[in-house]
Amino acid sequence: MKVVLSTLNAKYIHTSLALRCLKAYSGHEFDMEIAEFTIKDPAMNIVSDLYAKNPDVIGFSCYIWNIEETITVINMLRKIMPKLHIVLGGPEVSYDVTHWLERIPEADFIVVGEGEETFHHFLTELRDERKFHLVFGLAYRKEKNGIQEIIVNPPRPKLNLAELPSPHRFAEDMPHLANRVVYFETSRGCPFSCQFCLSSIEVGVRYFDIERTKSDILYLIESGAKLIKFVDRTFNIKRDYALEMFRFLIENHNGCVFQFEITADIMRPEVLDYLAEHAPPGVFRFEIGVQSTNDMTNEAVKRRQNFAKLTRTVTKVKESGKIDQHLDLIAGLPHEDYATFSKTFNDVFALRPEELQLGFLKMLRGTGLRIQAEKHGYVYMDRAPYEILGNDLMPFSDIVRIKRVEDVLEKYWNAHRMDHTLLYLIERVFESPFDFFQRFGDYWEERSWQKIGHQLEDLFTRLAAFLNHLAAHDERIREHLDLDVALGLMKYDYFLNHNYKPRKIWWEFALSKGEWADWMKSLLRDPQQVPGTFAALGLSEKELHKHTVLEKVAFDLSSYLLEGKLDKSKETLLLMVYRPDLKSAGPANQAFMLSTGKRVTV
Repeated sequence: MKVVLSTLNAKYIHTSLALRCLKAYSGHEFDMEIAEFTIKDPAMNIVSDLYAKNPDVIGFSCYIWNIEETITVINMLRKIMPKLHIVLGGPEVSYDVTHWLERIPEADFIVVGEGEETFHHFLTELRDERKFHLVFGLAYRKEKNGIQEIIVNPPRPKLNLAELPSPHRFAEDMPHLANRVVYFETSRGCPFSCQFCLSSIEVGVRYFDIERTKSDILYLIESGAKLIKFVDRTFNIKRDYALEMFRFLIENHNGCVFQFEITADIMRPEVLDYLAEHAPPGVFRFEIGVQSTNDMTNEAVKRRQNFAKLTRTVTKVKESGKIDQHLDLIAGLPHEDYATFSKTFNDVFALRPEELQLGFLKMLRGTGLRIQAEKHGYVYMDRAPYEILGNDLMPFSDIVRIKRVEDVLEKYWNAHRMDHTLLYLIERVFESPFDFFQRFGDYWEERSWQKIGHQLEDLFTRLAAFLNHLAAHDERIREHLDLDVALGLMKYDYFLNHNYKPRKIWWEFALSKGEWADWMKSLLRDPQQVPGTFAALGLSEKELHKHTVLEKVAFDLSSYLLEGKLDKSKETLLLMVYRPDLKSAGPANQAFMLSTGKRVTV
């Protein structure tokens, strides 16, 4: 009996842990193969590939991001392979099981919840006695007196994780580890009861054997893994366990990067101290779900959160400079309107996370919020991802506006294309971070820029157009905005975005050709006049012309960056050196700043 385990990942670099768990549990007994695709792959290509494998059974792992595309594939497979046994599993079909078997008549079975033991038992019955009523955790169709009925068996007891084989030892995965994301679980379950999350449904946390966990991680690192994402819902729920794992990873990382979901307000000070002292820069990434800072909202969704302690953790981690932090928000939770959400946004942005993810509430099947949707007047999509369209406090018009914030936030802050410029605008010009992103998002929408693509320079020219527009039409902004400063910082950020000398710029050079030539001669004659390590580069005339950019900035840029002091009595000569051939010894670009003395206004 040929069994194919398949799923449609969101991206090519993703891998399915679920399929590997199933194969690890049953692959020794059945002819089993994994076939992964992406939601962007044409359905015909997917079906053709699966058809060529000539399976007797295909199992699909289903999630909110792939269910609709999976249904299309299933429909096509059934037409060309009428005898094929099609099995569904995964969080998306583990709730409202009868609905899915009614909606997808081409599917024969659904494995509900944890799948390893249930799927193995199902395959055994399919091969032997076909007594499917004995398979706990299975839903299926049965014909009785010419009428087809849906049978949903009782759930299966939780598995003993210590008895599960490792899903990380397949030889066919080894050649691809360096170019794919490895998903890894050290535990299952969640100690919390957040009503918007599927993890809240399972009570309690179970752990895999820590020695086996360490062994698997070492094996993956030694086999070339570059990024391991832990899928544990709260990696740091047990202090001693988290500390031991952090210590182990620090001692054995070998350049591999590890990403965790942590609950920041329960992070113990001793763990933070250990990470601040010992964590290598860039090896750990923390994903922290804040969701809301509104106490009434958190109480309504049964989410215990101490924002003061969370702030302490995020701040200490940031001050260490060792770990990137990704903070999550959810718009549309109960008791949160446009005004309170903007406060949540500003509260969290004040922590200056490396990435701020602004998501919108999804009414997932099985969650408490979906069950009580009418209580809060929720309207949401009938099909996955079940995103809300509004509720009694946040109408669709507000959601649309916040989506503009999300769009600009992703393009500018999360992409880190112009951090210096954004911080100047947010801290010194606009009333709040949310105010900046909202107004810029509205301006972006008014000009239909969301309908056309953009290159790097487009992001700068569009921000410049926005600032010029406000300077001309908004008196308050005009009082606080210095266009010379904004332009100078945008120039600096633009140069930092390149590893090679940029071929074009989006503004007119402030230096005339004559000034540029004079400065080139001066730098060749006396490189020591430039502060820092410029002279040590020993650039020849040819290298200077090939690898450097000179531009004038209308204020003392060095003083601003170092002290936050804005001094327009001096101008700065910004000297950018691009040496990608020396990247192994440091960044491919280096900025040098030379004060040109008192600014002269003509």
